[in-house]
Parts: sequence; C-alpha cells; structure tokens
Amino acid sequence: MDFELSEEQRLLKDSVERLLADRYGFEARQGFLREPEGWSRALWQRYAELGLTGLPFAEAHGGFGGGPVEVMIVMEAFGRALALEPYLASVVLGGGAVRLGGSEAMRSAVLPGVAAGERKLAFAHAERQARYDLADVAATARRDGGGYVLDGAKSLVLHGDAADQLVVSARLTGAQRDAQGLGLFLVDAAAPGVTRRGYAMVDGLRAAEVTLANVRVDATAAIGEPGEAFRLIAQVVDQGIAALCAEAVGALAAMHELTVEYLRTRKQFGVPIGSFQVLQHRAAEMLIGVEQARSMAMLATMMAEEGDATERAKAIAAAKVQIGRSARAVGQAAIQLHGGIGMTMEYQVGHYFKRVTAIDTMFGDADHHLARLARMGGLIAA
Repeated sequence: MDFELSEEQRLLKDSVERLLADRYGFEARQGFLREPEGWSRALWQRYAELGLTGLPFAEAHGGFGGGPVEVMIVMEAFGRALALEPYLASVVLGGGAVRLGGSEAMRSAVLPGVAAGERKLAFAHAERQARYDLADVAATARRDGGGYVLDGAKSLVLHGDAADQLVVSARLTGAQRDAQGLGLFLVDAAAPGVTRRGYAMVDGLRAAEVTLANVRVDATAAIGEPGEAFRLIAQVVDQGIAALCAEAVGALAAMHELTVEYLRTRKQFGVPIGSFQVLQHRAAEMLIGVEQARSMAMLATMMAEEGDATERAKAIAAAKVQIGRSARAVGQAAIQLHGGIGMTMEYQVGHYFKRVTAIDTMFGDADHHLARLARMGGLIAA
C-alpha cells in the first residue's frame, strides 16, 4: 500500500507547518488563550485564506474537494502546534454533519460560509448522562405544525460558545437509549430559547453547556431523515475521531522531540542525562509509542469514509485504543524525564500532555473502545 503523499498534499503539509511555525509559538499561544474567545480570529481568517476551512467540502460548496488525508495533514500540524481554533468543531464535526446529511439546499446555504471561515458550526450531541453512548439522547424534538420544537440540554459542546449555528441531536420517538428515533437539526445559536455557557477546558480549548427551551425550527432545518439520524451521528463521530487521532500524533511527536532535546541539554554529574542508557531506553520506548499511534491514525484516516459502518467502527475503535495508550505512555514518560519543570504552566510539555489526555476521553477513552471492539469481534476476524 502506498503511503506517500501526492505533490498537492506535500504542498499542503509544507504550507500549514510553515504558517504554524511562524505564527504559533508557545508564547503566541499563551496570548491567544487570553483573547475573548480563547483563540485567534486573525489566524482563523488566515486558515480560510489558505483554504484549510474548505478542505473537505466540494468545490460546488466553496471547498477544495479534499478528503480524510488532507484533514489528517492539517490536524497533525495543529496537534504539533497545540492550535486552539475551532477547526475540529466547525469544519470536521459540524460541517461534516451538513456535508454528509444535509439537503442540497442546506449544503449550498451553509457550507460556503464555513469554507470561507465566516460561519462557525458546533456539534451539540453529548449529554451529561450519556457518557460515551451515542444513542443516549434525552433532548426531545416534537412536531409542531410545519416544523419542530426542541427541548433539552447538551454538554461539552466543543467551541459551542463561539458557534453561529449548532448541529443539535434530539429524540423524536423511542426510549432514551434507543438508536432509532433520533434527529439532527441545524439551529441558530442566537435563536430564542437557546442559552449557552462557555468555559475553558483543562487543555485550553473552549466548550459550552447548551440549553434548549421551546426552540422552534423549520422542517428544512432537519439534517437527513428525522428519526433515522443515528447512522449519520456515528459517521460524523467516526470522522471526528479519525481527525483527533491525527492531532494526537502531532502532539505526541512534539512531546518526544522536546524530551529528546531536553535529554541532550540537561546535565547531571557533569554530563548530559541523555548519555545514561536507561534514559535512552525510555526515549526509544516513547518513539515506539509515537509510531504505533501514527500507524493507527493512518488506518483511521483510510477507513473514515468506509461505507461499511461495522468495518469503519472497528478500525476507528482500534485506532482510538492505541491513541489512548500511546498518549498515556508517551505523556507520562515525557513528564518523568523532564522532572519538575514538565509540570509547570511555563513549559510546553505539560500542555501537550493535557491535550492528548483530553483527546483520549473525547468520544470514548481507550477502555471504552477496547470493550466496543471486543463486542464487534475484534479488528481482524479469527
């Protein structure tokens, strides 16, 4: 199998990495965290100018017709830079829901604005009681004339405080944990009855608690077939996990590089501590963890648009297991080899560890996905 990037993909990789190297140093990131929205609007506009926010969308909708590989390239670069902007929330998750399930009229109305960086979306699906169960939705949608009325609450909506529109899941029929009976709706964030409480997460990114009280939407706001949205939700989440895996690889690689450089420069007993064989072994083990994560992130990328939902789910779950395991092993080793400085807010490596820990828990941690993979019979049939 050919894993080489095409010429266009190499150019994309070079341009993104060059931009982030020039504009996203650690001190610059600390400044972005202090901005009102917790990220840089100037850089968000620069992403749009480079075409990053339109990568996965069709040219007819203002995009560039890219796919999971292009998203992987961007997300890995973002992981290395610890980027704060709402790319995953708006382009991959929210934009992905509209791209995969929206009507042609909806795609034509919404996606050009997302591609231009002028419209931001957020995926409002998770609820407090659900943990990692995608079917556990208590928010309701009831028919009212020619539209729907939405009620309920959504938790940990990534960048929900900055979104212009929310992709909201709600239950039309069935019990709270039934896969059948779910709908997805595009809701204006400023609509009457929508309230948002934004906050910073442990890794510095933003999220929001969203409450919907008697929120009215037209029938045209439905994404896909009302009552049959579970497959679409699962597909959007799978593509989001694939993107997160790529981001984690970028962060893990950066942690490894920082640690090796520290071992070369930190001296003890008059010599660099990297000359101690036991620490060399730890650095080698970190590299193995990074490369294991990289290989599984590639698998997730290749399977992100697989039509067979079961095979896609197996590959995504297996990738998420390895990402979680590598995140813990590489992150803990990086902190231990740095010593006390690794835990300080003034040093990068601790921030990387926070981000990969958050990635492990998003959409299900390693233990959850390992159990899920076991229930599906494993990645490779016996």
